[in-house]
Amino acid sequence: MIRFVTLLLVALCLAGPVSAQQAAPKLKAIASFSILADIVAEIGGDRVAVTTLVPAMGDAHVYQPSPADARAVATADLLVASGLNFETWLDRLVAASGFRGRRIVAAEGIKPRRLDDHHDHGPGDSHGHDHGDAKDDPHVWHDLQRMQTYVANIANGLAAADPANADYYRGRGAAYAAQLKEIDQWAAAEFGRLPKAYRKAISQHDAFGYLADRYQIEFLAAQGMTTASEASAEAVARLIRQIKRQRVQAVFFENVVNPRLIEQIAREARVKVGGRLYSDALSPPGGEADSFVKMYRLNVSRLIEAMQRDS
Repeated sequence: MIRFVTLLLVALCLAGPVSAQQAAPKLKAIASFSILADIVAEIGGDRVAVTTLVPAMGDAHVYQPSPADARAVATADLLVASGLNFETWLDRLVAASGFRGRRIVAAEGIKPRRLDDHHDHGPGDSHGHDHGDAKDDPHVWHDLQRMQTYVANIANGLAAADPANADYYRGRGAAYAAQLKEIDQWAAAEFGRLPKAYRKAISQHDAFGYLADRYQIEFLAAQGMTTASEASAEAVARLIRQIKRQRVQAVFFENVVNPRLIEQIAREARVKVGGRLYSDALSPPGGEADSFVKMYRLNVSRLIEAMQRDS
């Protein structure tokens, strides 16, 4: 009997901490858009419950928050945004929700790509950008070198919000950053096999400037930095002439916008649409690009395939 009681006490002692850990509530984090939500989930692991405001395949440029979004933000522990004036609607949502939790800005401290320093974004740029008065390109997730800082900011933000699990978040963040570094090296090698003369691509809006800079690609876009403004007929005609003149074959539509404009451009330029690129959102769960890692690899592979037709 004594032995039975002793074994029972030992079992209870061993089970206690595990039960307590299992019972500990997860941090409730809300990310502004699906790419960011996936990254937060990768770093947060089983200690963080992550939801997104702008859903998969959603366009954050034209997103309109709902009353349900305000209620969700009000009860969250963390609100994670990309920053660089990408989520122009977010401050209004926070004010309406009465959110009092911790905010993480993933792009904080990153030196952005300056629009003033680049004059080859494509015909749509002459018609302005609709990220407030900002002159910074907010699409930093397309540069995996800058994403090292992005990931570190998220890991440190989670650690500050949940100090008991700080080492866990920083460890997962370091592992994820290493994975992104490997993908960057792979992409650089893949693009490096193509002569620079063939590294040209057309997209609907100017979302891929960081990727273009990193891998020395000439990206042209019918629209400017945001999908909120329409491309002018003059800009579209100028782009079609450029496609014909430079014999660009890598023409893509994006997952967050209606493909009709790109289909029109491809039809009039007499080139084949190379398929879909994922610019500002993931595919739904179970889709071909339902994680940031899968999205990035898919974009690179599709670009390479289309550019090789030129070579």
